[in-house]
Amino acid sequence: MGSVERKEARQIIDSRGNPTVEVDLVTDRVYRSAVPSGASTGIYEALELRDGDKTVFGGKGVLQAIANINDVIAPKLVGVDTRNQKDVDNIMLELDGTPNKSKLGANAILGVSLSVCRAGAGANGVPLYKHIQSIAGIKELVMPVPALNVINGGSHAGNKLAMQEFMILPVGASSFAEAMQMGCEVYQVLKGIIKKKYGQDACNVGDEGGFAPNIQDNREGLVLLVDAIEKAGYTGKVKLGMDVAASEFYKSGKYDLDFKDQSSSGKNIYTGEELGNLYMEFVRDFPIVSIEDPFDQDDWSSWKNLQSQCDVQLVGDDLLVTNPKRIAEGISKNACNALLLKVNQVGSVTESIQAALDSKAAGWGVMVSHRSGETEDTFIADLAVGLASGQIKTGAPCRSERLAKYNQLLRIEEELGSVCYAGENFRKP
Repeated sequence: MGSVERKEARQIIDSRGNPTVEVDLVTDRVYRSAVPSGASTGIYEALELRDGDKTVFGGKGVLQAIANINDVIAPKLVGVDTRNQKDVDNIMLELDGTPNKSKLGANAILGVSLSVCRAGAGANGVPLYKHIQSIAGIKELVMPVPALNVINGGSHAGNKLAMQEFMILPVGASSFAEAMQMGCEVYQVLKGIIKKKYGQDACNVGDEGGFAPNIQDNREGLVLLVDAIEKAGYTGKVKLGMDVAASEFYKSGKYDLDFKDQSSSGKNIYTGEELGNLYMEFVRDFPIVSIEDPFDQDDWSSWKNLQSQCDVQLVGDDLLVTNPKRIAEGISKNACNALLLKVNQVGSVTESIQAALDSKAAGWGVMVSHRSGETEDTFIADLAVGLASGQIKTGAPCRSERLAKYNQLLRIEEELGSVCYAGENFRKP
């Protein structure tokens, strides 16, 4: 019942208008999955295979990855039992044989791996999140706190804001449903504030649904959020998070907060120590509970220094790229205290689950995450619940490819009934 009969892969379009991979895996029924894609990608991520023909989709076609699925991977998996996720993933990893999945493409391998996981859940007659829970050996399910990206900057928006994401986390809610209500209400209040202060054009949104007002100063973004939270009536219940994506503006050993301004005078260039001091000021002045990628992916000393001074969650994204080897290095260097889990960074369900388990074993938090280039696929919603990660970020409460994940979590919570909401314990649920 759970054995693979055939697979069919195709090229579809993601939320940024670029091609991506979709895989239909057929057992007793069809199990479909689509692969996300990032804009600010770490240099240590597994390789996303693109065709490179500039005359077709600007070189971003994925027909070679599709061919690798249909011609190379599919014949090797016919008859394989999808309930054995690790065995199936290992077959593909051996077929690829490279350290970064550059032969077959991480997008090819992941598309199949996601569909295999769905088929395994179907064969076992359980929801996807329960199948993931079983694979990972997680005891108790937990509904995650949503980290809603409501102001966009960095590579996700056309404004001058250097830091990439300003998020709200409704940790004071009693359920995921209430958390989404809080988040949506703050989002709508924020829209009104931005419209009044910056004009209607400032209400345009970035790749992940957050507003992109044309502000340069990062502190101003935090002030906007505090104001919106207060006006919505949720002071103390909704906290702040940031994804700095500092590798995007790191050059020659320093950090340029004016990197998107071609006429920059160079006055906003910081050393790692100076930037660390700026974060400490933010933490002192605002209710910040999480900072992602505050420094470059190779600036280990700055990460370690901030970790020793700061008790908020420090999340490694470009630093760790959901890779067990990078995670082990981060643990040994005490560089951060949380993993950003992106399934396409490492390229298979098995490796993603192992990355989460390694992080949890070190006492770290685990934030499951989308990518800026997304589809309607909701796999990560089930992943966050099945891993009891306690936190998920998948954009603003805007744009259907983002809401698809949040809405799936609402369905899961309804199905589970009295399941715990992570709330204030989102770092260690």
